[in-house]
Amino acid sequence: MTAASALKSTQSATAPQSGARLLVSTLERLGVEVVFGYPGGAIMPVYDALTGSGLKHILVRHEQGAAFAADAYARSTGKVGVCMATSGPGATNLITGIANAFMDSVPMVCITGNVATHLMGTDAFQEIDILGVTLPIVKHSWVVRDPADVPAVIEEAFHVARSGRPGPVLVDLPKDVQVGTTSDDFGFPYPNETAPVDHAAIAEAEQLIRAAGSPLIYVGGGVKIAGAVDALRDFAGRTGIPSVSTLNALGSIRTDAPGFLGMLGMHGTKAANEAVQESDLLIVFGARFDDRATGKLNEFAPHAKVIHFDIDPAEIGKLRAAHVPVIGDLKAGIEALTARVAAASLAIDPWIARSTSNARRNGFRYDAPGEGVYAPALLNELSKTAGDGFVAACDVGQHQMWVAQHCEFSRPEAHLTSGGLGAMGYGLPAGLGAKMASPDAHVVTVSGDGSFMMNIQELATLRRYGVALKIVLLDNSSLGLVRQWQELFFAENYSEVDLSDNPDFVAVAQAFGIEAFMIDRRDQVTDGIARLLAASGPCLMHVLIDPKENVWPLVPPGKNNAEMMHDTRFEGDM
Repeated sequence: MTAASALKSTQSATAPQSGARLLVSTLERLGVEVVFGYPGGAIMPVYDALTGSGLKHILVRHEQGAAFAADAYARSTGKVGVCMATSGPGATNLITGIANAFMDSVPMVCITGNVATHLMGTDAFQEIDILGVTLPIVKHSWVVRDPADVPAVIEEAFHVARSGRPGPVLVDLPKDVQVGTTSDDFGFPYPNETAPVDHAAIAEAEQLIRAAGSPLIYVGGGVKIAGAVDALRDFAGRTGIPSVSTLNALGSIRTDAPGFLGMLGMHGTKAANEAVQESDLLIVFGARFDDRATGKLNEFAPHAKVIHFDIDPAEIGKLRAAHVPVIGDLKAGIEALTARVAAASLAIDPWIARSTSNARRNGFRYDAPGEGVYAPALLNELSKTAGDGFVAACDVGQHQMWVAQHCEFSRPEAHLTSGGLGAMGYGLPAGLGAKMASPDAHVVTVSGDGSFMMNIQELATLRRYGVALKIVLLDNSSLGLVRQWQELFFAENYSEVDLSDNPDFVAVAQAFGIEAFMIDRRDQVTDGIARLLAASGPCLMHVLIDPKENVWPLVPPGKNNAEMMHDTRFEGDM
């Protein structure tokens, strides 16, 4: 029995509508404002129905750009991102973006057209089993076979995407379902469901915290996803317990907040990594002990007991055993813990003093020798100049780590990055999605010359819609992070990392109708940042940097987080 037939007896009939029009009206009813996509043969009826609707469709220039833009839109707004594409190559071009959302738990509904149902399985033109292809990287997927099912399936898709641990879902619409008509128009109500707080576990957590001499808050991306940022900040502020953050959680605690020691892990701060290794209790909020955060897992936080809060039971004990697991809604769990612990007198003043002193002593320095642009200093100045309105949409590589290390973030929505998948090409379409979500913010895509070329076509999208995205392109004429590893761990065998034949990026941007300029000296940085942020439309600042510049500190592969390599120019200071 279909969802339609199950409710026919309880729903009133309406004038016949096509499946495509039911899709559009359901999206409108669910409050969708922006859709990112690219049309094609198998999804033409949907695009026909879009005309005259209340949805703003953004025509990207590659379907991967649609998925990345929808991902960033979701991260920026807390809403479900929506992207769509046609069958075959259109659908497969979404896959990297879907995987990116899956790895970082981003709620996204991906809608694909497909060949008519009677042609499915016949190797028809542009037919692909996109449901089968994407099964490992979605929370759920549907092939709709009855136009009357469209509203119910779309409402269920939104519910699944945003409930529990969020993630992407796929809805595949055969062409005959899009054009077929029905008089049934209904959907399912999906009330918000919140698991009750495990007060017994909270009580156990309280006892561990009271007994700890060097507790540490380990903040993961789940805090932002759960809407628990204020609860986290209240807990940290009331208890005074120092904190560290994963890449995806930066901004959950303001990066300039007292007691915040920085990002932990492979390119984390010395203060953060040493605090983890010295801690006797990790209070883990919405983190999954990713390998880039833990380093050598069996030597990670060797003295620490673990309290692990997470919505997903599969994460508890997956990589590190939890002495006290707290499964459920993160916001409610943190608030319950705060109510029990905040009034307690914690004997951790020496630990707080040691941690903060270590952070001050090992803070980053920006007085690197030379007259060329020092990327960490530029990015630090950029974020400070832009202020609390700063939003960074990062690509993947050295520049991504420099942004994480050196930019100041006042909220987690200000730092958009491909954390789990590490997808080059994310930055430009992500910046597009973020700027559509927050038009008044200083949204800046920070990219490298390798990543930028992967979705450079989206400059045309910026121009078409007048999206005033700012772009900082750090150009070291190489695949910088790969080159760094080849230098350090492959005996300087530089294999296929040379990008010295890059195009003139200023000329390329201008060819797309985008304002652009280049800087290559340190004394040009302040004026360059001012010009970039003051531009009324999209603008690109092409920054030439030293090809030999590396990201420091670095935890080598197979080492624990205390065994960091440092920049010898600042030996003992970073």
